[in-house]
Amino acid sequence: MSQLRRRGDAGQAFPIYITVVGGLLLLALAYFAVGQAAATRSEAQTAADAAALAAALETRDELADLWLTSVEEPDSWQDIFDGKAPVPSACWRAHELAARNDASVTCSPDGPLAYKVVAETNETVGDTIVPGTENQKATESATAVIDARCSFEMPTGEVGDDALPRLSCEGEDWDLNPDDLLDLPNPEDLFDVHLAD
Repeated sequence: MSQLRRRGDAGQAFPIYITVVGGLLLLALAYFAVGQAAATRSEAQTAADAAALAAALETRDELADLWLTSVEEPDSWQDIFDGKAPVPSACWRAHELAARNDASVTCSPDGPLAYKVVAETNETVGDTIVPGTENQKATESATAVIDARCSFEMPTGEVGDDALPRLSCEGEDWDLNPDDLLDLPNPEDLFDVHLAD
């Protein structure tokens, strides 16, 4: 009699076991879908960050080159450090780098010393158990900022008409001699490039 009862109990547990396993499998598939979406979103954010930084770095290099050609004209320095100097938009670098990251971007200057980029992945999330995700792409944005690292004070008239200002770049000073302009700051000494918070 007890053997018959045991077999009957085992038969009743089987549907519960199937239900629990099916639920766990469904939960695992849902986590997989969320993981796919998160990975695609992460790819979009990486593309946006890289594209924004690429555009800002290109502009930093353009400004640094402009400063080097104007080093003997200190009256123009402040405009260069403020981003008011005429340099072309570097959004082409954002598009170039986004293509390497399998994404497309829209890029626009965000003030004189920043770039805002919106990136969309070329790949979709793909087939998941969530209907409608097979055609979904991820879109993320990023803003890269260029900060001048240097300050200077114009020399007084008694120092000499051809004297150049001392350039102070966050702890490093550059005494510029108009007769010996070989040791000059690099672009990274003049400007800092970073993603906006």
